[in-house]
Amino acid sequence: MKSVQTNPYSAKRTGLWLTLAVHSDAFCSSPRAYLEALWWRLRRKRLRSRSQFARLLGHSRRAYDLWLLQEHATPPTGEGSEAMPLIIALVDGRAGQRGLQETLSSLAANGIAALLLDENHLSAAAEVVRQIDWTKGPWLMPIAAGDRIAPGTAAAYRTAISGTEAHLIYADDDLLDKDRRFAPHFKPDWNSELFRHFDYLSGACILRATGEELAALASTEDWGRELVLRAVAKGAPLHIRKVLHHRRKRPKPEATAAAPVQARDLPPVTVIVPTRNRVDLLQTCLWGLAATDYPDIEVIIVDNDSDDPATLDFLSQLDPGRYRVLRHAGPFNYSAINNRAAAEARGQLLCLLNNDIEVMEPNWLAIMAVQALRDDVGAVGARLLYPDGRIQHAGVVIGMGGAAGHAHRFLHPKEEGYFQRHSLPQFASAVTAACLVVMRDRFLAVGGLDDRNFSVAFNDVDLCLRLNQRGWQSLYEPRATLIHHESVSRGFDRDPIGAARFAGELAALQQLWSTEGTIDPFHHPELSRASEHFVIRL
Repeated sequence: MKSVQTNPYSAKRTGLWLTLAVHSDAFCSSPRAYLEALWWRLRRKRLRSRSQFARLLGHSRRAYDLWLLQEHATPPTGEGSEAMPLIIALVDGRAGQRGLQETLSSLAANGIAALLLDENHLSAAAEVVRQIDWTKGPWLMPIAAGDRIAPGTAAAYRTAISGTEAHLIYADDDLLDKDRRFAPHFKPDWNSELFRHFDYLSGACILRATGEELAALASTEDWGRELVLRAVAKGAPLHIRKVLHHRRKRPKPEATAAAPVQARDLPPVTVIVPTRNRVDLLQTCLWGLAATDYPDIEVIIVDNDSDDPATLDFLSQLDPGRYRVLRHAGPFNYSAINNRAAAEARGQLLCLLNNDIEVMEPNWLAIMAVQALRDDVGAVGARLLYPDGRIQHAGVVIGMGGAAGHAHRFLHPKEEGYFQRHSLPQFASAVTAACLVVMRDRFLAVGGLDDRNFSVAFNDVDLCLRLNQRGWQSLYEPRATLIHHESVSRGFDRDPIGAARFAGELAALQQLWSTEGTIDPFHHPELSRASEHFVIRL
């Protein structure tokens, strides 16, 4: 593999060329967006400019080359194979000899002993078990022939081993094509829900196993993944946020359909819909609820001072057997509105639903309810699309823009995006309250929405973080997909009063949750906090 540039002048010149190339790629891919980002920069709107530039530059095919130039490689440690704790590589050589010597050389440079499991691995497994000194408590590194590990990998793993009770430690990785590194995977910290659909551990980890466990896998074709699954079952893995593995290929994400749900077995749910005027939006929302396949739905519509005659007439004609209309006077306070309805709800589950949500499929609520009923889950958020089909919400990342931002916003669902994360169920730090399902007793246990600090903005983020603290983790569920006509009914707060309120809520979020310096465990410090797309930080 080509070494990192050591000549300062040469490195500076290469960096300048790559920087120009990345900007050229960004301009060519989207000239209008690039010029708009430049315009915001000239107008000293630095946050808006940085956000747009981060997305454009991060999508360049040469962005990782530029990042690699800035990467500080850890030098080889020169450790011998007897260094402790002992790490032994199990090299899967069934694909043949291609790249095998490169793998063995990179292991040897790290002082890691290697045992080869070739096409005769089934009969050789017992011999491999006998070659390992199990009294030293070795860690195993399942690795494919052709893959390499970075200098300093053994030292990084041994440092992590010394401070953990985990049975598996994993690292970030990238792909190799000859000597070129590309397609880095800056991984989230442990996300068990994501792992159900995307194996991002196998081939880039070390793990603890017994001789008996290894011998028992002698007849297992995918023994490396089976070792991973057994280690994960013993406890949460530990993540090293460094690219330590360079691979020829890796497992792909698998977006799967939700299992069939017997809706009749689900508990009652109360759907809370705040509204003010805009009867056209409310009608569409309620039509969608009427078409939803769920056995027991209570709908509470909270009217916040509607004065449009058509809206008032529509509300007065609603069937009281299917809809309850609560009147909530005074300035718009989303938190107070939902808290009032939640206090009167009879459902075991609550569904907070904006009046500008349009239902697409009848099973959305049942899919979200099944997840919300889990012991380890708090708020469940749906995937929300803009009317043009692009993503508006696919989970919330804490710290984005110094506050919180919607992941993968403006991406089309059919695009690959960042390892198809927008299409996979996964734990998230927060989800949006525009369509959120949560157990009513858990909602009340954390005090509901904070109507003092977050009357309009960030109330959902704050709620999710408080639920997370209690062990009820937020979950993003893309198999429930709806359309969100975002902020159509209220508009945006561009007036001085609204801007001042938003600034106060932003300050409260930063003070309560330290979002300016927080690294979201389901994001990564090498991914840009300025872009809602998961792109490399430059």
